[in-house]
Amino acid sequence: MAKPVCKGEHEGHLCVLASRGRFQEIKDLARSPKFICFNCGRVAECDANLCNPMPIEKKP
Repeated sequence: MAKPVCKGEHEGHLCVLASRGRFQEIKDLARSPKFICFNCGRVAECDANLCNPMPIEKKP
């Protein structure tokens, strides 16, 4: 299994926020998810808040 990779600045990622107990901020960032993290499965509206984001494809 490949080692998880972090793309971009790690500081604002949901995994960092969770480790610091900032759950209200996570709820705000995940309110309308458009991306999912390929590493941990967390979702966020902005890809900049995830380590290894990929778009969530909405079915018509």
